This record gives sequence, C-alpha cells and structure tokens, in this order.
Amino acid sequence: MSTDSTSAVSAPPAVSATSPAASSAVSATSPAASSAGSATSAAASSAGSATSAAASSAGSATSPTASPAASSAASSSPSPRPETLAVHPPHVEITGSRPLGVPLHQGHVFAFESADALATAFTSTEAFLYSRHGNPTVRTLEDAVARLEGGTAGVSFASGMGAVNAVLLGLLGSGGHVIAQTCLYGGTYAVLTGLATRWGVDVTYVSGTDPEEVRAALRPETRLLYLETIANPTTRVSDVPALAAVAAEAGVPVAVDNTFASPLLFRPLDHGADIVIHSATKYLSGHADVLGGIAVFKDAELYGRIRHHAVEQGASTDPFAAWLTLRGMQTLSLRMERQCASAADLAARLAAHPAVAAVRHPALADHPDRAIAVRLLPAGGGGVISVDLAGGREAGRTFVEAVRLASLSVSLGDVKTLVMHPASTSHHQLDATALEAAGIGPGTVRISIGIEHVEDLWADLEQALEKALEKAV
Repeated sequence: MSTDSTSAVSAPPAVSATSPAASSAVSATSPAASSAGSATSAAASSAGSATSAAASSAGSATSPTASPAASSAASSSPSPRPETLAVHPPHVEITGSRPLGVPLHQGHVFAFESADALATAFTSTEAFLYSRHGNPTVRTLEDAVARLEGGTAGVSFASGMGAVNAVLLGLLGSGGHVIAQTCLYGGTYAVLTGLATRWGVDVTYVSGTDPEEVRAALRPETRLLYLETIANPTTRVSDVPALAAVAAEAGVPVAVDNTFASPLLFRPLDHGADIVIHSATKYLSGHADVLGGIAVFKDAELYGRIRHHAVEQGASTDPFAAWLTLRGMQTLSLRMERQCASAADLAARLAAHPAVAAVRHPALADHPDRAIAVRLLPAGGGGVISVDLAGGREAGRTFVEAVRLASLSVSLGDVKTLVMHPASTSHHQLDATALEAAGIGPGTVRISIGIEHVEDLWADLEQALEKALEKAV
C-alpha cells in the first residue's frame, strides 16, 4: 500500500439497508436518509438547519410555524427590522409527511449551535460543515451508488476524471508502480503517463484477461491494479475475478472503472475489486445534463484515505448535479435493459454490412472475450458498440458526419444515440503505437446506443454506412 498519505482514516457514513439509494428506493425514516435528505433529521438540524440561534431570533416571530415558546421569547425582544427579516427567512419544519423526492440542499455552508459542534465537524463525516466536505444531497447520491455497488461508502466528484485522479493520486507516490490494462479511456491513460513523467510512477500494461500477466508484473512497489469492466472504446471485457485474486495475494488494491457496465450489469466489489469508479455523467445520470463522478469503496480504510485526499483536492460535486443524477438513476434499469438489447441487435446487423470490417460487442459470438462476458455479464453486454470501417479514417469521418438521428458527440450512456471517432477525440492523447496496442484503428468508430426505436436507429446507421462504403471503393 502507498505510504504517502498522512491523513487519519475517516469513518464512512453508514450505508444501511434503509438508507437512500435511488429516489425510488429511499426510506425517508432511515438513519442515512435522515442525514442525507430529511428536513427533520438530527444531522441536518445540528449541521445547518435554519433553526440556529441567529435564524430563530430573526425569523420565528413572524413564522406561522414558530412554537409558542419561541414566539414568547421573540415578543420579549425588539422585532427585527425588514432588512434583517429579508436575510433570515423562517424555517418550515416538515411534520406529518415526508418529501417523496430527494430534497435539494443547494446551500454550501451550514451553521452550528455551539463552537464545539463546529470544531467536531471538521474531523467527522456525520455533521455537514461546508459542501466541499459534504452535503446532504451529495451524501444521498454517495449512499445510493454505494448501495447499488455493494460497497461500504462512496465519494462523489465533479467529474469522472475527478474520481479517477483522486484514486490514482490518493494511492500513488513517487517511485510507485501501477499495473493497468492496455485498453483504457484516453483520459486515464494521459493521467498515468503524466504520473510517470512527473512522479516517476512506473506503469506496466497488461491485456486484462490473463492473470499470469498480472502475476509476472507484480513488484514490491506495486500500489494498484487498474482495470475497466468493459474497455473504452473497444468493449474488451476484463476478467476481474481472476486478476483481482492475483492482486489480493500480493496485498495490492484493485480499482475498476465500471462506467460502461453500470451496477446493473456488473458489481466489481462482489468479484474481488476494492474500489469502483464511475463517470456519473454517463449511464447513472443518463440524460446529457450532468457532469459528475463517484468512487465506491469496499472498506473504511481505503474510503478514509481517498476521501481525505478528495476533500483537499476540491473536485467536489455540486448539489444540483447530485440531485439530477439521483433523478436519472430512477430509470437506470429501464434504460440499461433497452440499450443492451438494442446494442446486441444492431451489432449483429452491423457485422453483416459490407462497409464494416469488424464489430466488437460482448454479445457477439466472435467477440474476443465472449467467454468472460458470458460468465460476468449475463444481464447484457452494455450499450456501446465498437465498429471498424473498411475505408479507414476517411470512412470513419464520413460515417460520423452522415448520421441524422444519432448525434456526433463525445460521451456515452445517454438516452440519445451518439457516435464518435475515438482516435481523433477521446483517445487523441495516444500516439499511433499506443492506439494500435489498445486496439483502436484509424477507421474505428464508437456508437453509444440510446433508447430510440431500434428500427429507426438501424435506418440511420445503414444510410450512413452506405455513404461510408462509397469512400471505401
């Protein structure tokens, strides 16, 4: 394990069976739900509710919900002037009911009743202090994804790369060693390359399917094994259980980017991983209106190390982004089912088209990791298809510009179908050698399938393929 972290381990917030997951699974009477979303919770009351002394004295005299005792106390002192009342609105307690949706706590700072309570909040995850350290709506998202992944706790970030950087920078130090699979998202590859240049962190790349490669790559200074469940953009499937078992023998933690699969298709922590990373921008939120990331941890020790680093790093999630992600997660299962089915259907049609040299999707019988996919992804192979066009880069350019229903856009996991050319966009950081090693060719295009009708999608892809075919002849 890395020794460069000097932080004390923070105890993770409880992720109980009744704490909030997605809004559809929230129990508003649970301890976690109380701290994360209920306006009547003890945590919210002590950490930041407007029932603090200042707000009480300023607003209770005019509040229709103020108690008789509070009104009596207020009547014995001068009534606040309009300028003060405008700054201190009354606090409305919710009694006799609960919010059906997750409340949005947009405020970034919380007030306390005592100096001791404020001081304690700096070293505790229970009370909310300042939204860089924690926020009730953000905590709800962290608890929700942690529950979905079967983890102890989660830490939310402003982007997927915020989560990736927090994990890598939180675990690695100068002279450390990382084992990573060859097929990686371009941004992750760029971070690892930068660490090698600036910190002397050595990186050994492996296929992601052979545990003996990992065993041979292990060193005393190895600090992390980094994998992707379904690789971006080639859709290669990592044998997480086999590789994680080898890493565990050496005491090396395993981090898995599970963005392409989502917790609905695969839960890495159930198969030996220690950390799961998501770009919440993708399938979790699903509607192209959120930028966010999250990391979920199997145990409290790793959670404490990374959370401390994340707070100091400052890549915190905005509460509104967390709220939007929670709203999107309510339809995650419906979207994933539709996207997986459509992707499998379209992958088979694409493979038969003369403009296509190769198609990669885990549902196809000729996928190089089909045996692993059958074992690890029985619920579906995801919504992303990797296609190699016969006409090379020019055909790829023609195809992505010819689609009409689909959109030429970065990102994936959206309700709308998106296409892009990885070599010139998401993986532009890789040189020709690295692109070839990652399985990305000049004519490779990535198609992220949305929830449109599959026949409408095929009509659009087919007409774009016909235009690409003209470039190949």
